[in-house]
Formats: sequence, structure tokens, C-alpha cells
Amino acid sequence: MSEIAETMLDHPLFRGFRATQVELLAECASSMRFPAGSHMFHEGETADRLYLIQDGIVTVELQMSGRDPLAIMTVGAGSVVGLSWLFPPNRWHFSARVRGDTSVVALDTGCLSMKCVQDYQTGYELMCRCIHIIGERLQATRAQLLSVSCELD
Repeated sequence: MSEIAETMLDHPLFRGFRATQVELLAECASSMRFPAGSHMFHEGETADRLYLIQDGIVTVELQMSGRDPLAIMTVGAGSVVGLSWLFPPNRWHFSARVRGDTSVVALDTGCLSMKCVQDYQTGYELMCRCIHIIGERLQATRAQLLSVSCELD
């Protein structure tokens, strides 16, 4: 098994996947490092990567006209950033700023999409897990909005 596939198997997104499934998807993967203060991507750009955070801290931000970016969430090791690739027109809905030196496994989503079609079972499992993450994030956003609403009352 390749080193990058072993790294992916250790990531929560792929826990429980068979080694052969991860090996298939690892063909789309590369290791990357981002220095503190840099951006992984900017809102509006083409969403062409799914990032598995190995270590470091990343803040997902919403760009606001005439204002500083608003931090939506901060994530670290074991998290995933970059789910916008799932939704046409495949543009980033947010920006991702690196807060501390960060190592990731970056999956090319064009390649990833082809692998998911090639192996439907693997693709289905990956999509279910990505949708689960989106659902968790929506619930967290709902909780934040309720908290703000209560503070305003």
C-alpha cells in the first residue's frame, strides 16, 4: 500500500473503508503543506480539491463586501475542507485561511469523480460521508444562529 493511501486510511473520512477502495482514491491524492497566513482557496474560484487536514488549523471565511472576512468555522487535524466541489458550478462558497502551518492530503476532484464512477460502491460511501459532514456543519450553523438570536432577545 502506498504511503499516501496509509495516511488516508488513518483520516476519519476514510476509516472503515477497505484498503483497496482507498488505494483507488489515493491515485487522485497528493501531499501539500500550507504556511501560516496563506490561503488554501478563495471564494468564487474553481473548487477542484478536497482537503484532508493532517495537522494545522484552517479557518473557513465568508467574504463580505467592504468588511473584513467573517470566520464561519475553524477546523484542525482530522477535518475536511473543500466540499464545494460536490455542487455545480463547482466554485468555492467560502475562503480557507491557514492559521498555523498545515499539512493536508489534497484530492483532485476531477480524478475523484472519475474514480467514484469507476467504483460505484466506493463513490456512494464517499458521498454519504461528505453529505454527513455537510449535515453536521448545517446543524452547527443552526445552533450558532439560535445562540445569536437568544442573545438579541
